[in-house]
Amino acid sequence: MKTETSSIPASKLTVPAAGRDHIQGPIDAPMTLLEYGDYECPFCGAAYPIVKAVQQSLGDDLCFAFRNFPLTNMHPHAEHAAEAAEAAGAQARFWEMHDTLYENQTALDDKDLARYAAELGLDVPRLMSEVETGNHRGRIREDFMAGVRSGVNGTPTFFVNGVRHDAGYDYDVLIAALLETAPKHA
Repeated sequence: MKTETSSIPASKLTVPAAGRDHIQGPIDAPMTLLEYGDYECPFCGAAYPIVKAVQQSLGDDLCFAFRNFPLTNMHPHAEHAAEAAEAAGAQARFWEMHDTLYENQTALDDKDLARYAAELGLDVPRLMSEVETGNHRGRIREDFMAGVRSGVNGTPTFFVNGVRHDAGYDYDVLIAALLETAPKHA
């Protein structure tokens, strides 16, 4: 039996998508899809192309936000992969690294991260230094703890317009959930 530790139901997003998040699409779009993900999680890898297709279909009507939720007890490279994505973000290339990491999930050790950084034209020594020193650990921890407070206990976990989406994450299910909860125009 699950017990609530706060007055906010676990099915609601406790920290709404905002400017601190990595966002694609307009922040004020009528629909928001937020994912808590782990770059080494095979289920997140399976969801990745589905999310891309949903984004393509909904265009500017969708705000997609991503937050880190590395499950380090199961995925030994998840933390450094999240650090690499954040370090790339510090060089204004978060989404390029995000996509590269999901497209290469079976190769996420530090030498692979350095290679991806080079392929993306990033400052490799800077990125690897930030990864190795945990320069972005605070932000990753903030994402993780916001997820825990919102009831996230695995990856991927999606929130559709601020409400935890517990149904499947195949294309048709995600599209239907987004359209169903979108604000209705009078």
